[in-house]
Amino acid sequence: MPSEIRPFAKPLDLYRAVARVWSADTSSPTGAWSSSNPAQNHCSITSLVAQDCFGGEILCTQTSGGTHFYNLIDGVKWDLTVSQFPEPMPYDDTLASREQALADTSEEKYKLIKERLAPSSTVEA
Repeated sequence: MPSEIRPFAKPLDLYRAVARVWSADTSSPTGAWSSSNPAQNHCSITSLVAQDCFGGEILCTQTSGGTHFYNLIDGVKWDLTVSQFPEPMPYDDTLASREQALADTSEEKYKLIKERLAPSSTVEA
């Protein structure tokens, strides 16, 4: 199945891979992205992928820009998109659902990220 994500040993390995595939067409809203701040507007989609890979919970925090999503995996908070913020994040750690995170992005963008993380897509031109 082309949308299966290759296995990652730990969240940091996922971060290294997903950071290479974030782009304008996967940000939410579309085009709200910059190569100088690649994590920007990718929190919801990244939290979904992290949960696919490692299980755990999706958490959220309210920010001045809206809802920010991240993960709790094996009791450890993982925010793979925290680099988008210019200052430390005051986390609320509110439990969120996959539905809430998906509502902040789209099924199409979620599938696109998963396809880009699939083993066969690592060296496509």
